[in-house]
Amino acid sequence: MSVRPARPVDARAIARVQAVTWRTAYRSVLPLEVLDSWGETTAADAWRVAVEAPPTPGHGVLVAVEQDTVVGFAAYGPPELADGERPHPAGPSTEVAPLLVEPRWGRRGHGSRLLAAVADLARGTGAARLQVWLPEQDTVSADFFESAGWARDGWVRTLDTGGTPLREVRWHTLLEETDETR
Repeated sequence: MSVRPARPVDARAIARVQAVTWRTAYRSVLPLEVLDSWGETTAADAWRVAVEAPPTPGHGVLVAVEQDTVVGFAAYGPPELADGERPHPAGPSTEVAPLLVEPRWGRRGHGSRLLAAVADLARGTGAARLQVWLPEQDTVSADFFESAGWARDGWVRTLDTGGTPLREVRWHTLLEETDETR
């Protein structure tokens, strides 16, 4: 079991993990038309571009691997500020978007390893804070982030999904170094 930077050859596996996870975990959150019309080939092409040519040096994609199989991934990069939002007083932020582990590979530490790797890379770029947007109904992911020391930061947004609007809540954590993490 390991985490490593994604390679272009991983794009199809990343798209598969995303499709399986969304169809399993978000069946009651996202409109069925969105899930059923998911284009894995189109998604794989988009992930290939994200890996080969990230939009900024602060963007990246990591994969969790078990027995040579990509079982999860995390994408990260600089966040876009919401309307009326000012930069966080602690310093620059890095956004995790998304962090997914295929359900059949869950509860083996892959999510925690991905999250720790993103935190290490973000610290290396000078980030002081991590954030992630989660669907309000996604209590499994909320519990995962809360168990890792994250909390809601008070920001909420609503996305147009072509059906019922999707309400998301933002979670965050500070990347303070303590004696234990040095």
